[in-house]
Amino acid sequence: MGRKYFGTDGIRGHVGQFPITPEFMLRLGWAAGMAFRKHGKCRILIGKDTRISGYMFESALQAGLSAAGADVLLLGPMPTPAVAYLTRTFHADAGIVISASHNPHHDNGIKFFSGRGTKLPDEVELMIEELLDTPMTVVESVQLGKVSRINDAAGRYIEFCKSSVPTSTDFSGMKIVLDCAHGATYKVAPSVFRELGAEVTVIAAQPDGLNINAGVGSTHVAQLQKAVIEQGADLGIAFDGDGDRVMMVDHTGTQVDGDELLYIIAADLQDRDRLIGGVVGTLMSNLGLELALKARNIPFVRAKVGDRYVMAEMLERDWVLGGENSGHIVCAQHVTTGDAIIAALQVVLALKRRGRSLAQERMVWSKCPQVLINVRFSGNRDPIAHPQVQAVCDSVTERMAGRGRVLLRKSGTEPLVRVMVEGDDENQVRSYAEELASAVKEVCV
Repeated sequence: MGRKYFGTDGIRGHVGQFPITPEFMLRLGWAAGMAFRKHGKCRILIGKDTRISGYMFESALQAGLSAAGADVLLLGPMPTPAVAYLTRTFHADAGIVISASHNPHHDNGIKFFSGRGTKLPDEVELMIEELLDTPMTVVESVQLGKVSRINDAAGRYIEFCKSSVPTSTDFSGMKIVLDCAHGATYKVAPSVFRELGAEVTVIAAQPDGLNINAGVGSTHVAQLQKAVIEQGADLGIAFDGDGDRVMMVDHTGTQVDGDELLYIIAADLQDRDRLIGGVVGTLMSNLGLELALKARNIPFVRAKVGDRYVMAEMLERDWVLGGENSGHIVCAQHVTTGDAIIAALQVVLALKRRGRSLAQERMVWSKCPQVLINVRFSGNRDPIAHPQVQAVCDSVTERMAGRGRVLLRKSGTEPLVRVMVEGDDENQVRSYAEELASAVKEVCV
């Protein structure tokens, strides 16, 4: 059965446009409360990032949950992985995150976590969707859910992050610049790294509700690159708005992406006999990563794009490490979802253990030239399935003659077709990508 509201990463869209409206959020809260009320009362946590609409949707969700008889614990601004962690530690039935991740302030969305801190099973999402199409009811007054706030949520999560590295860990002598994207990590991340001894400079940590991800964060690292060079820092770390993606910058100002960070963690785990199985990447993972891991005899498999698919593949294989080049990295020995702070700590710890710089570690292997072009489309038509697009795709694949990859996929969070071509000749790869993007644009008109 197809989903009506849920995408690959929850429900997301433009604020004020259905379904990202207060009325829908009221009903969504009620439907979620009814779905999780298997045995009478239930308890649900709500966290959010720093965008201004989060306050409005938080109120709507808690009203709906209360109407269904669910107790609500409010966390305030908190990274998405922190909500997953706190949902587990509070033995709650579910966790809700109000966030649109790396999107601008005018977007927002809802993500759910199960009581185990994992993404919801398909059957639960479908149950919530079915309930959304039924008349909303209100339990008797004596059964209404109560709402309270967890005042020490940030402190709890800070201690958890620190517990992911040995108690002897000391980052003193390291100069680190943190870019918090004016988002949910703005309080937590600086405290974690300072308490571990690093000399920390922080940028983009003054959220005003409108500046989240605005020219900063993991998708816009130019300001971080400038700050790292000006400060003479060892490295820079950029988070996205909700704290589940991470990018880094080495001391030369060069960006280090999720594939490169994943390799550093994998190599360190293998050297310490802590790597269980192999590494899960995605269809977008660079071919160079696969070859570099193969050279270390580390198995590598590709999942569909999206951290939920990476996590599902890891669980099926009982592996402990996976991630995406966009910076979603799952260290399953510590967390149940992508966690930018935890992943960053593992990278910095690996550098400290090896006595090497981030620049040295990123140069251990070379990425294959990869060109990604995003093409916006509208309507319900699938541009990828169009015969004209398929013909061009087949032609490009044939001309690459096994020396590269072609991938066309629709974004799970935006109306975009992502055109990716990868191979051994950068000029040729770019030419093929532009040819494919033009074909997609033609059928989108």
